[in-house]
Amino acid sequence: MAGRILIIGACGQIGTELTLKLRELHGNEAVVASDIREGAEELMQSGPFEILNATDEQHIREIVDRYDIKQVYLMAAMLSATAEKAPMKAWDLNMDSLFHILNLAKEGKIDKIFWPSSIAVFGPTTPKDQTPQTTIMEPTTVYGISKQTGERWCEYFYRKFGVDVRSIRYPGIISYKTLPGGGTTDYAIEIFHEAIKNGNYTSFLASDAALPMMYMDDAIKATVDIMEAPAEKIKIRSSYNLAAISFTPEILAEEIKKHIPDFEINYEPDFRQAIAESWPSSIDDSAAREHWGWTHEFDLEKMTAAMLKGVEETLKENASK
Repeated sequence: MAGRILIIGACGQIGTELTLKLRELHGNEAVVASDIREGAEELMQSGPFEILNATDEQHIREIVDRYDIKQVYLMAAMLSATAEKAPMKAWDLNMDSLFHILNLAKEGKIDKIFWPSSIAVFGPTTPKDQTPQTTIMEPTTVYGISKQTGERWCEYFYRKFGVDVRSIRYPGIISYKTLPGGGTTDYAIEIFHEAIKNGNYTSFLASDAALPMMYMDDAIKATVDIMEAPAEKIKIRSSYNLAAISFTPEILAEEIKKHIPDFEINYEPDFRQAIAESWPSSIDDSAAREHWGWTHEFDLEKMTAAMLKGVEETLKENASK
């Protein structure tokens, strides 16, 4: 691969594991990680890292030139629950960072962009079950509004300037390796830590709040797959629906009880419940499966077993340090 890859927001929940995967595929020196702060030890020590504010256009340009960057994964964003507390800060981060990268590609300085969208682009008027690829999108959160706007700009830059930008609408992402980043689906990570440490968990979503979810390994696989697909297979330049599993806190708790029989769950819904109610409960991702061959590997059973094992090992490692 000519030129290097730059990951902006590399220390976040997805960015950390994506960086390590891309370094495994392309070589450590070929993947430049960047974030506003330093990240996990493995990420920092495995290849080049730059402190970078995603809204600092001049610094982004300097790094692109210095490292001969040809692909950018723009993972920096303020997520749903956090963004509601700082709306304009979230808007500025989520939108300015995207324009900086789109303009670099328009100028021919970079060849390919990955920009993540989210199920947050949907809203209360969107069909909730098997939400179609093309449907009503009236998001009611700052995060969702910024992601819907970003989708429109991605498609515009593709059609108007030929920018090769690729995107998927992530569902809730579940991982034991990095802590959640302020999203509405964070309960599905917290629950595993609390189940192992304390044997109980109080969910901030109601028992029947069904949401689309995905194990991190599948999210990384989808991200790599869409970027490696031939350009002609990417027929949607706004963003692709992506799905794996859907469940409620109650269903997840029952699956955990198969491993930890005494586990108990309680429910105290907070402001995130209203956000969850505005989102789909399941997603139709047939376009991604048909166009570029997306398939998921982790169902609820396999994901739960992997999470419990991973969290337990991580807690043991941390305790021995």
